[in-house]
Amino acid sequence: MRKTQQRKTVLDVVFSSPEHFDADQLQERLPPKGSTDFVSRPTVYRTLSEFVDAGLLRKFELDGRSVYEHDLGYPQNDHLYCMECRKLTEFSSPEVSNFAAQVSAVHQFQMRGHRLIIRGVCADCRQRKRRQRRPVDLI
Repeated sequence: MRKTQQRKTVLDVVFSSPEHFDADQLQERLPPKGSTDFVSRPTVYRTLSEFVDAGLLRKFELDGRSVYEHDLGYPQNDHLYCMECRKLTEFSSPEVSNFAAQVSAVHQFQMRGHRLIIRGVCADCRQRKRRQRRPVDLI
């Protein structure tokens, strides 16, 4: 890839935090329009695609939006996804990895990796819903 100031700006912001993000969240973290380091929305999308192709980021779909996570030097991980607040929590499980390897072996399939996303509602959102109930609601 050609080195440009815009790519460097995106790279710096992306790798300044280990969090998952989508293009809109990344755009919010980039310098604002009018600054010398401003990166346009089309450039953000193009650069993210290039980073995925280069093996720097992994991309996956959640509820119709593309979500990105670091790929370079990060171990295999899976995710818990809250369908209420859209929080994404990473976890690693040797049992899940072993299961994927066993299923692959049974089907004579050469596994290159796996992705497990468990969808549900996190404890914070469940607690928030419980707190919102009023005594009148129980009648």
